[in-house]
Amino acid sequence: EIEAAISEVVTSGRFIQGPWVQQFEKEFAAYCGQTWCVGVNSGTDALELILKAMNIGPGDEVITVSHTFFATVESIIHAGATPVLVEIDAETLLMDPCAVEAAITPKTKALVPVHLYGQPANMIALRTIANKHGLFLLEDAAQAQGASCAGKKIGSWGEASSFSFYPGKNLGAYGDAGGITTRSEEIYRTIKRLQDHGSPTKYHHSDVGYNSRMDSLQAAVLSVKLKYLDQWNQKRRTIGSRYETGFEDIPEIRRVKQAPDRYGIY
Repeated sequence: EIEAAISEVVTSGRFIQGPWVQQFEKEFAAYCGQTWCVGVNSGTDALELILKAMNIGPGDEVITVSHTFFATVESIIHAGATPVLVEIDAETLLMDPCAVEAAITPKTKALVPVHLYGQPANMIALRTIANKHGLFLLEDAAQAQGASCAGKKIGSWGEASSFSFYPGKNLGAYGDAGGITTRSEEIYRTIKRLQDHGSPTKYHHSDVGYNSRMDSLQAAVLSVKLKYLDQWNQKRRTIGSRYETGFEDIPEIRRVKQAPDRYGIY
């Protein structure tokens, strides 16, 4: 199926954006229970573009978690904002909501929880904190395609969410690729401009933007794989449960706790 999809793109000669990207964006937005999706060139760019679209930059603080991949903080710095790192919950190794509440200042503009190892952060608590303080909630879902919290898909809890489709991810492209989901049409349209040199229509540039477009080959591969993602994730959970059982009586091995209200994808 993947080879046939690639062949179709190659035969068409339409390698950047185009119908395959539009198709994947529509499919992935629906999969996440969101209204809009923008395909971009990496998960790193996805987070930076979200911050830019929300006018978060110099003088603003963005709270994220200390235990994450470098790109989370890198994106905040590239956007011009100041990253504020908070501690993790000792059992799940995910962002501690109590630490978040203590770190909020008048300069705080957004929270960026990371769904590390495919397990969702405590989105019920974090959504409550964001609402209470009037903050943007931006999900770093680079490792959590298909995960859910309290029955609600990751990618639909925040104002916007960033995904990575790097080949090592459970939904991986055949090169670098990323995605952004959002319920806001304004954020969607701003990111669509920013990712294509600030251009709403060809050769008309309303913003100083970026070259962060998903190419058609990656979108075609991802559309094929997306159909199988749920069964692949369930297989990961089955294998994960075998490790859980096998290690439970070995005190020297401390396991990452799987929260009961969350569907992690290992």
